[in-house]
Amino acid sequence: MSNWTMRGGGVILLTLVGTVMAEGAKGARPGNSESVRRAVRYLETLGQADDGSFSSQLGPGVTAIATTALLRSGRSPTSPAVAKALVYLQRYVQKDGGIYQPGTFYRNYETCLALMCFQGANGDGHYTELIRRADAFVRRGQWGEGESIDASNVAYGGAGYGKHKRPDLSNTSFLVDALHAVNSPEDRAAIQRALVFVSRCQNLESQYNTTPFSARNPDGGFYYTPAAGGSSEAGTTASGGLRSYGSMTYAGLKSMIYAGLGPDDTRVKAAVAWIKRHYTLDSNPGMGQAGLYYYYHTFAKALSALHVDVLVDDEGRHHDWRSDLEHALRRLQRADGSWVNPHARWLEGDPNLVTSYALLALSYCRRGEKDKK
Repeated sequence: MSNWTMRGGGVILLTLVGTVMAEGAKGARPGNSESVRRAVRYLETLGQADDGSFSSQLGPGVTAIATTALLRSGRSPTSPAVAKALVYLQRYVQKDGGIYQPGTFYRNYETCLALMCFQGANGDGHYTELIRRADAFVRRGQWGEGESIDASNVAYGGAGYGKHKRPDLSNTSFLVDALHAVNSPEDRAAIQRALVFVSRCQNLESQYNTTPFSARNPDGGFYYTPAAGGSSEAGTTASGGLRSYGSMTYAGLKSMIYAGLGPDDTRVKAAVAWIKRHYTLDSNPGMGQAGLYYYYHTFAKALSALHVDVLVDDEGRHHDWRSDLEHALRRLQRADGSWVNPHARWLEGDPNLVTSYALLALSYCRRGEKDKK
Protein backbone atom coordinates (compact mmCIF):
# COMPACT_ATOMS: atom_id res chain seq x y z
CA MET A 1 0.00 0.00 0.00
CA SER A 2 1.21 3.50 -0.81
CA ASN A 3 3.14 5.52 1.74
CA TRP A 4 0.61 8.24 0.97
CA THR A 5 -2.32 6.35 2.47
CA MET A 6 -3.61 8.57 5.25
CA ARG A 7 -6.01 8.04 8.08
CA GLY A 8 -7.01 10.43 10.83
CA GLY A 9 -7.63 14.13 11.19
CA GLY A 10 -10.63 13.87 8.89
CA VAL A 11 -8.41 13.01 5.94
CA ILE A 12 -8.73 9.56 4.43
CA LEU A 13 -6.96 8.63 1.25
CA LEU A 14 -7.13 5.01 0.13
CA THR A 15 -5.21 3.14 -2.53
CA LEU A 16 -6.41 0.12 -4.40
CA VAL A 17 -4.00 -2.73 -3.88
CA GLY A 18 -3.45 -5.07 -6.80
CA THR A 19 -4.59 -2.81 -9.62
CA VAL A 20 -1.08 -1.51 -10.21
CA MET A 21 0.24 -4.92 -11.21
CA ALA A 22 -2.95 -5.86 -13.02
CA GLU A 23 -2.96 -2.76 -15.19
CA GLY A 24 0.79 -2.54 -15.71
CA ALA A 25 2.93 0.52 -16.11
CA LYS A 26 3.46 0.32 -19.85
CA GLY A 27 1.19 1.79 -22.46
CA ALA A 28 -2.09 3.60 -22.20
CA ARG A 29 -5.00 1.99 -20.38
CA PRO A 30 -7.63 0.39 -22.60
CA GLY A 31 -10.06 3.14 -21.60
CA ASN A 32 -7.96 5.96 -22.94
CA SER A 33 -5.79 4.42 -25.67
CA GLU A 34 -8.20 5.40 -28.46
CA SER A 35 -8.49 8.96 -27.14
CA VAL A 36 -4.72 9.19 -26.97
CA ARG A 37 -4.27 7.80 -30.47
CA ARG A 38 -6.75 10.28 -31.95
CA ALA A 39 -5.24 13.22 -30.08
CA VAL A 40 -1.68 12.33 -31.11
CA ARG A 41 -2.83 12.04 -34.71
CA TYR A 42 -4.48 15.46 -34.47
CA LEU A 43 -1.31 17.13 -33.21
CA GLU A 44 0.90 15.44 -35.77
CA THR A 45 -1.30 15.96 -38.81
CA LEU A 46 -3.41 19.03 -38.13
CA GLY A 47 -1.77 20.86 -35.25
CA GLN A 48 1.86 21.09 -36.33
CA ALA A 49 3.12 23.68 -38.80
CA ASP A 50 5.71 22.92 -41.48
CA ASP A 51 8.44 24.51 -39.36
CA GLY A 52 7.75 22.07 -36.50
CA SER A 53 5.93 24.54 -34.28
CA PHE A 54 2.54 24.35 -32.61
CA SER A 55 0.66 27.68 -32.43
CA SER A 56 3.82 29.71 -32.93
CA GLN A 57 1.83 32.94 -32.70
CA LEU A 58 1.67 32.22 -28.98
CA GLY A 59 5.45 31.84 -28.65
CA PRO A 60 7.43 28.65 -28.05
CA GLY A 61 5.53 27.62 -24.93
CA VAL A 62 2.74 25.75 -26.73
CA THR A 63 5.29 23.90 -28.86
CA ALA A 64 7.12 22.79 -25.72
CA ILE A 65 3.91 21.60 -24.07
CA ALA A 66 2.74 19.77 -27.20
CA THR A 67 6.11 18.09 -27.70
CA THR A 68 6.20 16.94 -24.08
CA ALA A 69 2.67 15.60 -24.51
CA LEU A 70 3.76 13.60 -27.57
CA LEU A 71 6.78 12.24 -25.71
CA ARG A 72 4.64 11.17 -22.76
CA SER A 73 2.16 9.57 -25.19
CA GLY A 74 4.69 7.14 -26.62
CA ARG A 75 6.44 9.10 -29.35
CA SER A 76 10.25 9.01 -29.34
CA PRO A 77 12.59 12.00 -29.74
CA THR A 78 13.37 10.76 -33.26
CA SER A 79 9.76 10.48 -34.41
CA PRO A 80 9.15 13.02 -37.20
CA ALA A 81 6.82 15.40 -35.37
CA VAL A 82 8.89 15.43 -32.17
CA ALA A 83 12.21 15.78 -33.99
CA LYS A 84 10.90 18.76 -36.00
CA ALA A 85 9.52 20.41 -32.85
CA LEU A 86 12.83 20.00 -30.99
CA VAL A 87 14.70 21.65 -33.85
CA TYR A 88 12.16 24.49 -33.78
CA LEU A 89 12.54 24.99 -30.02
CA GLN A 90 16.32 25.20 -30.32
CA ARG A 91 15.86 28.43 -32.28
CA TYR A 92 14.83 30.07 -29.02
CA VAL A 93 17.91 29.15 -27.00
CA GLN A 94 19.42 32.46 -25.86
CA LYS A 95 22.96 33.41 -24.88
CA ASP A 96 21.91 33.69 -21.22
CA GLY A 97 20.77 30.03 -21.25
CA GLY A 98 17.08 30.81 -21.33
CA ILE A 99 14.78 29.37 -23.99
CA TYR A 100 12.32 32.09 -24.84
CA GLN A 101 11.16 34.48 -27.51
CA PRO A 102 13.23 37.70 -27.50
CA GLY A 103 11.33 40.58 -25.97
CA THR A 104 8.81 38.33 -24.23
CA PHE A 105 7.42 38.93 -20.77
CA TYR A 106 7.23 35.16 -20.27
CA ARG A 107 10.85 34.10 -19.96
CA ASN A 108 10.41 31.88 -16.90
CA TYR A 109 7.26 30.24 -18.26
CA GLU A 110 8.72 29.50 -21.70
CA THR A 111 12.09 28.35 -20.41
CA CYS A 112 10.62 26.02 -17.78
CA LEU A 113 8.35 24.39 -20.35
CA ALA A 114 11.17 24.00 -22.86
CA LEU A 115 13.53 22.68 -20.19
CA MET A 116 11.07 19.92 -19.26
CA CYS A 117 10.58 19.11 -22.93
CA PHE A 118 14.31 18.75 -23.62
CA GLN A 119 14.77 16.77 -20.41
CA GLY A 120 12.12 14.34 -21.61
CA ALA A 121 13.94 13.99 -24.94
CA ASN A 122 17.44 13.66 -23.49
CA GLY A 123 17.79 9.91 -23.34
CA ASP A 124 21.05 9.99 -25.28
CA GLY A 125 22.46 13.05 -23.47
CA HIS A 126 22.29 15.21 -26.60
CA TYR A 127 20.64 18.11 -24.76
CA THR A 128 22.57 17.92 -21.49
CA GLU A 129 24.45 21.21 -21.88
CA LEU A 130 21.34 23.03 -23.11
CA ILE A 131 19.44 21.73 -20.07
CA ARG A 132 22.22 22.71 -17.69
CA ARG A 133 22.24 26.31 -18.94
CA ALA A 134 18.44 26.59 -18.96
CA ASP A 135 18.33 25.18 -15.45
CA ALA A 136 20.78 27.82 -14.24
CA PHE A 137 18.74 30.52 -16.00
CA VAL A 138 15.46 29.71 -14.26
CA ARG A 139 17.18 29.52 -10.89
CA ARG A 140 18.62 32.99 -11.45
CA GLY A 141 15.11 34.28 -12.02
CA GLN A 142 13.86 33.08 -8.64
CA TRP A 143 13.17 35.84 -6.15
CA GLY A 144 15.74 35.66 -3.38
CA GLU A 145 18.88 37.00 -1.82
CA GLY A 146 20.36 37.93 -5.17
CA GLU A 147 17.86 40.77 -5.28
CA SER A 148 18.30 41.77 -1.64
CA ILE A 149 15.09 39.91 -0.78
CA ASP A 150 15.23 37.71 2.29
CA ALA A 151 12.82 35.08 3.54
CA SER A 152 10.72 37.65 5.40
CA ASN A 153 9.53 39.11 2.07
CA VAL A 154 6.34 37.49 0.72
CA ALA A 155 7.93 37.34 -2.76
CA TYR A 156 10.85 35.23 -1.56
CA GLY A 157 11.30 31.93 -3.38
CA GLY A 158 8.72 32.64 -6.04
CA ALA A 159 8.92 33.00 -9.80
CA GLY A 160 6.98 35.24 -12.18
CA TYR A 161 6.49 35.47 -15.89
CA GLY A 162 9.54 37.65 -16.35
CA LYS A 163 8.05 41.12 -16.02
CA HIS A 164 9.55 40.98 -12.55
CA LYS A 165 6.69 42.84 -10.92
CA ARG A 166 5.70 39.99 -8.65
CA PRO A 167 5.89 36.18 -8.46
CA ASP A 168 2.85 33.91 -8.63
CA LEU A 169 2.00 30.32 -7.80
CA SER A 170 1.42 29.22 -11.39
CA ASN A 171 4.90 30.27 -12.52
CA THR A 172 6.45 29.00 -9.31
CA SER A 173 4.86 25.59 -9.88
CA PHE A 174 6.34 25.53 -13.41
CA LEU A 175 9.70 26.38 -11.85
CA VAL A 176 9.36 23.57 -9.30
CA ASP A 177 8.35 21.13 -12.04
CA ALA A 178 11.42 22.04 -14.09
CA LEU A 179 13.79 21.86 -11.11
CA HIS A 180 12.27 18.56 -10.05
CA ALA A 181 12.85 17.20 -13.55
CA VAL A 182 16.56 18.04 -13.52
CA ASN A 183 17.05 17.28 -9.81
CA SER A 184 20.56 18.62 -9.20
CA PRO A 185 21.67 19.61 -5.67
CA GLU A 186 21.26 23.26 -6.67
CA ASP A 187 17.75 22.52 -7.90
CA ARG A 188 16.79 20.85 -4.64
CA ALA A 189 17.92 23.93 -2.71
CA ALA A 190 15.92 26.17 -5.06
CA ILE A 191 12.83 24.01 -4.56
CA GLN A 192 13.15 24.53 -0.80
CA ARG A 193 13.20 28.28 -1.40
CA ALA A 194 10.16 27.90 -3.63
CA LEU A 195 8.40 26.00 -0.84
CA VAL A 196 8.55 29.17 1.28
CA PHE A 197 6.58 31.04 -1.38
CA VAL A 198 4.20 28.16 -2.11
CA SER A 199 3.33 27.86 1.59
CA ARG A 200 2.37 31.54 1.62
CA CYS A 201 -0.07 30.93 -1.23
CA GLN A 202 -2.11 28.58 0.96
CA ASN A 203 -5.10 29.64 3.00
CA LEU A 204 -3.64 28.12 6.14
CA GLU A 205 -2.30 30.17 9.04
CA SER A 206 0.81 28.50 10.42
CA GLN A 207 4.46 29.06 11.19
CA TYR A 208 4.99 28.85 7.42
CA ASN A 209 2.38 31.46 6.56
CA THR A 210 1.76 34.54 8.64
CA THR A 211 0.40 36.65 5.78
CA PRO A 212 -2.88 38.42 6.62
CA PHE A 213 -4.77 36.43 3.96
CA SER A 214 -4.31 33.06 5.66
CA ALA A 215 -6.55 33.97 8.60
CA ARG A 216 -9.27 35.59 6.48
CA ASN A 217 -10.17 32.45 4.54
CA PRO A 218 -8.60 29.48 6.35
CA ASP A 219 -9.91 26.71 4.09
CA GLY A 220 -6.58 25.04 3.22
CA GLY A 221 -6.78 25.75 -0.52
CA PHE A 222 -4.42 27.87 -2.61
CA TYR A 223 -4.66 31.16 -4.47
CA TYR A 224 -2.56 32.96 -7.08
CA THR A 225 -0.14 35.11 -5.09
CA PRO A 226 0.34 36.84 -1.73
CA ALA A 227 2.78 39.32 -3.32
CA ALA A 228 2.10 42.88 -4.45
CA GLY A 229 -0.95 43.14 -2.22
CA GLY A 230 -2.22 39.63 -2.90
CA SER A 231 -4.41 38.30 -5.69
CA SER A 232 -6.72 35.40 -6.48
CA GLU A 233 -8.24 34.78 -9.89
CA ALA A 234 -11.28 33.52 -7.97
CA GLY A 235 -11.73 36.87 -6.22
CA THR A 236 -12.05 37.78 -2.57
CA THR A 237 -14.25 36.81 0.34
CA ALA A 238 -16.46 39.21 2.27
CA SER A 239 -13.79 39.32 4.97
CA GLY A 240 -11.08 40.33 2.50
CA GLY A 241 -9.60 36.87 2.12
CA LEU A 242 -8.34 35.45 -1.15
CA ARG A 243 -10.54 32.70 -2.51
CA SER A 244 -8.97 29.31 -3.13
CA TYR A 245 -9.51 27.55 -6.45
CA GLY A 246 -8.88 24.18 -7.98
CA SER A 247 -5.99 24.59 -10.40
CA MET A 248 -3.86 26.50 -7.90
CA THR A 249 -4.67 24.09 -5.08
CA TYR A 250 -3.49 21.10 -7.09
CA ALA A 251 -0.46 23.07 -8.29
CA GLY A 252 0.38 24.00 -4.71
CA LEU A 253 -0.05 20.46 -3.42
CA LYS A 254 2.12 19.03 -6.20
CA SER A 255 4.84 21.57 -5.51
CA MET A 256 4.83 20.69 -1.82
CA ILE A 257 5.17 16.99 -2.60
CA TYR A 258 8.09 17.70 -4.94
CA ALA A 259 9.66 19.71 -2.11
CA GLY A 260 9.58 16.58 0.04
CA LEU A 261 6.57 17.18 2.28
CA GLY A 262 4.91 14.00 3.45
CA PRO A 263 1.29 13.07 4.18
CA ASP A 264 1.52 14.05 7.84
CA ASP A 265 2.58 17.62 7.15
CA THR A 266 -0.19 20.02 8.19
CA ARG A 267 0.04 21.86 4.85
CA VAL A 268 -0.48 18.66 2.87
CA LYS A 269 -3.34 17.56 5.12
CA ALA A 270 -5.09 20.91 4.68
CA ALA A 271 -4.69 20.84 0.91
CA VAL A 272 -6.02 17.29 0.67
CA ALA A 273 -8.96 18.20 2.88
CA TRP A 274 -9.81 21.06 0.49
CA ILE A 275 -9.61 18.67 -2.46
CA LYS A 276 -11.94 16.24 -0.69
CA ARG A 277 -14.51 19.00 -0.23
CA HIS A 278 -14.28 20.21 -3.82
CA TYR A 279 -13.68 17.06 -5.85
CA THR A 280 -15.12 17.48 -9.35
CA LEU A 281 -14.24 17.14 -13.01
CA ASP A 282 -17.19 19.22 -14.22
CA SER A 283 -15.37 22.48 -13.60
CA ASN A 284 -12.24 24.12 -12.25
CA PRO A 285 -13.50 24.60 -8.66
CA GLY A 286 -13.91 28.27 -7.91
CA MET A 287 -13.37 29.25 -11.56
CA GLY A 288 -16.12 27.44 -13.45
CA GLN A 289 -14.99 26.55 -16.98
CA ALA A 290 -12.08 29.01 -17.01
CA GLY A 291 -8.76 27.18 -17.14
CA LEU A 292 -10.52 23.79 -17.17
CA TYR A 293 -7.81 21.89 -19.07
CA TYR A 294 -4.95 23.45 -17.13
CA TYR A 295 -6.91 22.21 -14.13
CA TYR A 296 -7.21 18.69 -15.57
CA HIS A 297 -3.43 18.57 -16.05
CA THR A 298 -2.57 19.79 -12.53
CA PHE A 299 -5.30 17.56 -11.05
CA ALA A 300 -3.77 14.46 -12.66
CA LYS A 301 -0.15 15.34 -12.01
CA ALA A 302 -0.78 16.15 -8.34
CA LEU A 303 -2.81 13.03 -7.60
CA SER A 304 -0.21 10.91 -9.39
CA ALA A 305 2.50 12.49 -7.24
CA LEU A 306 0.32 11.83 -4.19
CA HIS A 307 0.34 8.10 -5.07
CA VAL A 308 -3.36 7.51 -4.58
CA ASP A 309 -5.67 5.50 -6.81
CA VAL A 310 -8.95 6.12 -5.02
CA LEU A 311 -9.83 9.37 -3.31
CA VAL A 312 -12.53 9.32 -0.65
CA ASP A 313 -14.30 12.67 -0.54
CA ASP A 314 -15.69 14.33 2.56
CA GLU A 315 -19.09 12.67 2.02
CA GLY A 316 -17.55 9.22 1.98
CA ARG A 317 -17.80 8.69 -1.78
CA HIS A 318 -14.97 6.77 -3.44
CA HIS A 319 -13.50 8.24 -6.61
CA ASP A 320 -11.23 6.36 -8.99
CA TRP A 321 -9.87 9.65 -10.22
CA ARG A 322 -8.17 8.18 -13.29
CA SER A 323 -11.41 6.64 -14.55
CA ASP A 324 -13.30 9.83 -13.75
CA LEU A 325 -10.78 11.90 -15.70
CA GLU A 326 -10.72 9.54 -18.67
CA HIS A 327 -14.51 9.61 -18.83
CA ALA A 328 -14.62 13.41 -18.68
CA LEU A 329 -12.04 13.77 -21.43
CA ARG A 330 -13.63 11.16 -23.70
CA ARG A 331 -16.90 13.03 -23.40
CA LEU A 332 -15.30 16.35 -24.36
CA GLN A 333 -13.03 15.16 -27.18
CA ARG A 334 -13.97 16.46 -30.62
CA ALA A 335 -14.42 14.39 -33.77
CA ASP A 336 -10.98 15.35 -35.12
CA GLY A 337 -9.30 14.12 -31.93
CA SER A 338 -8.69 17.54 -30.41
CA TRP A 339 -10.06 19.33 -27.38
CA VAL A 340 -10.87 23.01 -27.00
CA ASN A 341 -12.40 25.03 -24.20
CA PRO A 342 -15.38 27.22 -25.24
CA HIS A 343 -14.25 29.47 -22.38
CA ALA A 344 -11.15 30.85 -24.10
CA ARG A 345 -9.52 32.53 -21.10
CA TRP A 346 -5.80 31.74 -20.61
CA LEU A 347 -5.46 30.72 -24.27
CA GLU A 348 -7.74 27.70 -23.88
CA GLY A 349 -9.48 28.57 -27.12
CA ASP A 350 -6.38 27.16 -28.84
CA PRO A 351 -6.87 23.45 -29.67
CA ASN A 352 -3.14 22.72 -29.80
CA LEU A 353 -2.64 23.91 -26.23
CA VAL A 354 -5.79 22.31 -24.88
CA THR A 355 -5.20 18.99 -26.66
CA SER A 356 -1.69 18.94 -25.18
CA TYR A 357 -3.05 19.58 -21.69
CA ALA A 358 -5.51 16.72 -22.18
CA LEU A 359 -2.81 14.32 -23.41
CA LEU A 360 -0.59 15.20 -20.47
CA ALA A 361 -3.48 14.60 -18.09
CA LEU A 362 -4.18 11.21 -19.69
CA SER A 363 -0.51 10.26 -19.42
CA TYR A 364 -0.92 10.18 -15.64
CA CYS A 365 -3.86 7.77 -15.95
CA ARG A 366 -1.65 4.73 -16.52
CA ARG A 367 -1.87 2.50 -13.48
CA GLY A 368 1.49 2.17 -11.82
CA GLU A 369 2.93 4.99 -13.91
CA LYS A 370 5.45 6.94 -11.89
CA ASP A 371 5.69 10.65 -12.33
CA LYS A 372 8.22 10.94 -15.12
CA LYS A 373 10.72 13.69 -14.68
